[in-house]
Amino acid sequence: MTDEAPSVRGMGEITHRRILHTALPIVLSNATVPILGAVDTGVVGQMGEAAPIGAVGIGAIVLAGLYWIFGFLRMGTTGLTARARGAGKDGEVTALLTRAVMIGLVGGLLVIASQVWLFKAALWLSPASAEVEGLAQQYLRIRVWSAPAAIAIFGLTGWLIAHERTRAVLVIQIWMNGINIVLDLWFVLGMDWGVAGVASATVIAEVSGCLLAIWLCRDVFDNPAWKDSARIFDPVALREMAMVNRDILLRSLLLQAIFMSFLFLGADFGDVTLAANQVLLQFLEITAYALDGFAFSVEALVGQAFGARDRASLRKSSIMSSLWGIVCVICLSLAFALFGGSIIDIMTTSEEVREEARVYLPWMIAAPTIGVAAWMFDGIFIGATQSREMRNMMFLSALVYLCALLFLLPAYANHGLWIALLISFVARGVTLAFRYPSLEAKAAI
Repeated sequence: MTDEAPSVRGMGEITHRRILHTALPIVLSNATVPILGAVDTGVVGQMGEAAPIGAVGIGAIVLAGLYWIFGFLRMGTTGLTARARGAGKDGEVTALLTRAVMIGLVGGLLVIASQVWLFKAALWLSPASAEVEGLAQQYLRIRVWSAPAAIAIFGLTGWLIAHERTRAVLVIQIWMNGINIVLDLWFVLGMDWGVAGVASATVIAEVSGCLLAIWLCRDVFDNPAWKDSARIFDPVALREMAMVNRDILLRSLLLQAIFMSFLFLGADFGDVTLAANQVLLQFLEITAYALDGFAFSVEALVGQAFGARDRASLRKSSIMSSLWGIVCVICLSLAFALFGGSIIDIMTTSEEVREEARVYLPWMIAAPTIGVAAWMFDGIFIGATQSREMRNMMFLSALVYLCALLFLLPAYANHGLWIALLISFVARGVTLAFRYPSLEAKAAI
């Protein structure tokens, strides 16, 4: 199928104001995420029993892990849509939204269809008491029904980010969290539904959030390409989308393997060290949430520049967004240096864990600055849809991490574990930087 002739080429002026306009709503949106988890825990905590808290925690982790597999849909949709938008291919931009939503809905239906086996395997991997497992099963059986909506939201937000409409993403997040919190209080404290109430509140929040996201994308329906089956199921476009998403998924699985191995290896040093590592990993979560705004901004801008074959704008977008990323991580490192001890004290009341976490805190003070290149280059390569390069460089970085472990773990124990993790960040940044000139060259073709 032949795409329509580009209607517009070029992408407008790249300014600091434009970058911040895209980035800051994402930072604010991410800041609301921990609030919901705290409310879920706090509400079931009012029931006066430990089992409901554990059940909600396990159930939420299981579904978060399942949905994480579909994270490629957000990244792939952003890159492909931004590139098509930069090339002025309006019909393809529109069709991409339909494809992304369809993939999300189908993925969710597959999760529903295979829920018995998925949940049984998940609970086998994280065994708990019979009471907790029973309540977790109840939670999962209810929450799974919003899987199509929850996964489709990945594609919808990716499409909005490609259009630099991140305030809409913030509205969706605030809406879902707000509805969830209000219904949590009503269903659990008002109607005494317990764990089922928490799950039901989330289902309603996710389904309504998906509908709101579609409504915020409603201008897409002005273009008949959204329902043009020949365009939507164009084999060439589908193959490209499949390849991009496949490579992003493989890259993400390798990254997850690094973090999972970090947790498992940390367990060998005892419960106190394991707990300290878990506390300190929250510093990395904070860093990732903060940098997401600038990474998403560069995804949209680089994607448009790549589609427009505008090498100068691509370079300017990469440099200016990365400068803001550097400002962000310097502020984070300073904050961790000044207030890291207080943050640790908030996260745990165990004096042993507090003392142990402080021993390794210097690595967290260094982590944002050391990791900024990896985060920003990820955004650049996602935007340009150079997912194969990301996959290959992630593979090399995983090998570097493995080699670092073999040398550092025996000699420096948990310090060696942290050093190896930071070395993997450096390896990601360096290997992607090495491939960046090739990315620019492709934009000029």
